Amino acid sequence: QWQLVESGGGLAQPGGSLRLSCAASGLILDYYAIGWFRQAPGKEREGVSCIDALGSSSNYADSVKGRFTISRDNAKRMVYLQMNSLKPEDTAVYYCAAVDRQYYRDSCNHNNFDYWGQGTQVTVST
Repeated sequence: QWQLVESGGGLAQPGGSLRLSCAASGLILDYYAIGWFRQAPGKEREGVSCIDALGSSSNYADSVKGRFTISRDNAKRMVYLQMNSLKPEDTAVYYCAAVDRQYYRDSCNHNNFDYWGQGTQVTVST
């Protein structure tokens, strides 16, 4: 049975950093594109960053470009989101999600992703 488990969330000060991890089990990670998404209270879920199955192509929301970096280690079945220069508006529940690589079109649209983790809370505040 497949499972995606996020970790690494917590409280950070503005300007600080956090590194989120997504551990995959029950999936051959090489076959899946992975995305990080977030949802703040009262807001729609939005794509933060997505990466293709081999890690050769990634994209970012404009709001996080230059601050966040997505990476993956298929051998370890792990995907990461390094978040630097955090802002209060980055506060949200962050989810990782997977989609079969044959259906991935370099689009970080949450509607296209089939497998979801339970989320991890990120709070940026003084």
